[in-house]
Amino acid sequence: MTPTDLSGRGMEPVSVTVPVVSAVAGALAAVAALGYAQLALPGQPLLSDYALIPGGMAPVLIGMLALAGACLSLAYALATREPGRSAAARVLLLAAAAGLMLSAVFPTDPGGAAVGSLVGEIHRWSSAVIFTALPVAGWALARGRAPLPMWNRVKALSVTSAVALVAYLVAHPASFTSPLIGGGSYYGLLERGVVLADIALVVCMAVTAVDRRPTVRPAARPAPTEHPEHPERLAA
Repeated sequence: MTPTDLSGRGMEPVSVTVPVVSAVAGALAAVAALGYAQLALPGQPLLSDYALIPGGMAPVLIGMLALAGACLSLAYALATREPGRSAAARVLLLAAAAGLMLSAVFPTDPGGAAVGSLVGEIHRWSSAVIFTALPVAGWALARGRAPLPMWNRVKALSVTSAVALVAYLVAHPASFTSPLIGGGSYYGLLERGVVLADIALVVCMAVTAVDRRPTVRPAARPAPTEHPEHPERLAA
């Protein structure tokens, strides 16, 4: 039987609540670590560049690993709550967690480096996996759900994250469109927007994972057809 609270509503099992709380805590720890780097250390174009200056490696490592732990905890919670329905989202969350761990272990190249190193290429491609996997995971998890505010928020954050990522790629100095729009002056701000949107998406998915309201759009029932009664035949 499912335990109930004083109001008689079903309470979420501890096996789901604990990883969800861990996911939210990991996301908040990532915000705190990266916020510390942003406020306490000399400004850098990108968040990953803080790992290249004195005192910046620790907050970058903590932030990335904390967010990786949040993705893993969320994937576990989804596997416990609805293993079949969330399979695609869980695979993408695991990919994002792997990308975060690789990005933490392999730092980016310095901004003025003429030739990219192997370590920098690993960091660059793992970052691409992170930024792509998380919005797709959110959309895959919310697709086909009942039109409830909680799932609308997941969809909205997924779209916001994807749009911010496109804007960041267009403004990045490596893009041919960057000189046309002056992207070199604000692409770092867009990168921070992508990171914050992804973290907010992880938190939103985690909070939604413990909601016990119906989550799947109910199937339409065909209208009942009335069969006219046939008059009884009189015996001859």
